[in-house]
Amino acid sequence: MPVDLVLIVAAALTAGYLLGRLRPWQALGNWAADQIRSSGAWVRGGRGHQACVVLAHAVTAPRTSWRILRTPAAGGREAATAPVRDPHWAANRTRTTHTDQGDTA
Repeated sequence: MPVDLVLIVAAALTAGYLLGRLRPWQALGNWAADQIRSSGAWVRGGRGHQACVVLAHAVTAPRTSWRILRTPAAGGREAATAPVRDPHWAANRTRTTHTDQGDTA
């Protein structure tokens, strides 16, 4: 067996082992999903950054990307309004009575 072939096979096995250990495909998918979930950096990153994130997500998670594209936007083009927070939620909550008395006599 020629020495060149042995070196090529050894390099291929080593590269396969390292790719299996590092899992770059999974890391790229996790990064893209995290970027899409947050509304921070990827929105402000510009069109080039957004295109890279969407492309990475479409390549690493095609079913999820297709499902997201098929789902209609909630409420059309209007911006989502922030929920109204009640600062006195503890005082305004309703009290529930439990019918289960447990082991009391």
